[in-house]
Amino acid sequence: MTRDDALALDATDALAPLRQQFTLPEGLIYLDGNSLGMPPKRTLERLTEVYLQEWATDLIRSWSHWVDLPQRVGDVLAPLIGAGPGEVVLHDNTTLCVYQAVHAAIGLRPERHVIAISADDFPTDRYVVDGIATALHGYRVQHGFERLDDVAVIVRSVIDYRTAELVDVAAETARAHAAGAMVVWDLSHAAGAIEIDLRECGVQLAIGCTYKFLNGGPGAPAWTYVARELHNTIRQPIWGWFATENQFAMGPTFQPRADIARMLLGTPSILALTAAQVGVELSAEAGMQAIHTKGRALTGLALDLCDQHGLATPTPRDPARRGNHVAVQHPRAKALVQELAARDVIFDFREPNIIRAGCSPLTTRFVDVYDGLVAVAAAG
Repeated sequence: MTRDDALALDATDALAPLRQQFTLPEGLIYLDGNSLGMPPKRTLERLTEVYLQEWATDLIRSWSHWVDLPQRVGDVLAPLIGAGPGEVVLHDNTTLCVYQAVHAAIGLRPERHVIAISADDFPTDRYVVDGIATALHGYRVQHGFERLDDVAVIVRSVIDYRTAELVDVAAETARAHAAGAMVVWDLSHAAGAIEIDLRECGVQLAIGCTYKFLNGGPGAPAWTYVARELHNTIRQPIWGWFATENQFAMGPTFQPRADIARMLLGTPSILALTAAQVGVELSAEAGMQAIHTKGRALTGLALDLCDQHGLATPTPRDPARRGNHVAVQHPRAKALVQELAARDVIFDFREPNIIRAGCSPLTTRFVDVYDGLVAVAAAG
């Protein structure tokens, strides 16, 4: 594999024109879109419109169309993850979404008192689970998923945030449900990266962020998916006025809404939702099939380059079993990431020895992957 080969792949890339929809620093090799996606040019345009017209001019009158923005953006996101209309809502951050979803799932299995999670899953998921088990009398955390007969809720990431290994969501959801357990799936590294059909997989509860592959911006709102069949029965622990029936009646008691909006909390951030909407819409325009196809090709190139340059990687070789980043194991991983960043070659580091090469299909070129992996090999 040569640099000319990578350039040839870029020349025939059907998604290449979309890269021009983003603000791209000159000369930067950016392989960290799996941590923070690049900013779409439309985001600034849309935020300026909201600021000058909707906020500065229309002021409070804009709430007539702001009030349901979490649901409307959710409906744009829903087809990207195989959800139906009215099953996704954008609000708050990933940690709060996990907290709500786990509590809601516990409420559906009150006779069980175990929450299962991998001991090495993403930290916020583990911390939230530990906190819930500590706060609720009689609950405990189980690390691992082998034994599920007394488990109330399983919390799992679809894609391992370090190695990019992809779980068989349909099979594991079926296994959990057969054992009587609920599952909360974390799609933070999957949404906008891979094709997934939550309804077809039997998933009933899921959460995820929008600031990675969906290019929603730093701290962009997270989202919650609840299958329609649970809308009338699920209860979440934080009661805010955006989740209550007839919210502007300002009634004396909380009555949860009968739809996905019952997962909302308080007043949403309109500016953050606006930015997230632009990123989600760009992915919708590209289409998840094209995004996933290019992601597999980018990561396949990265793995070939690892082999070519003798770089160790735990990322699965089977494209059906990996997400859109490739992990490189290196004894000097942390130092290398810092050294390369000083030369405008951006990766990220994960303990203890992983360099992650994020391949975001809307913005990452094949030549970026080539130049980045060659730089790692040369610096090591």
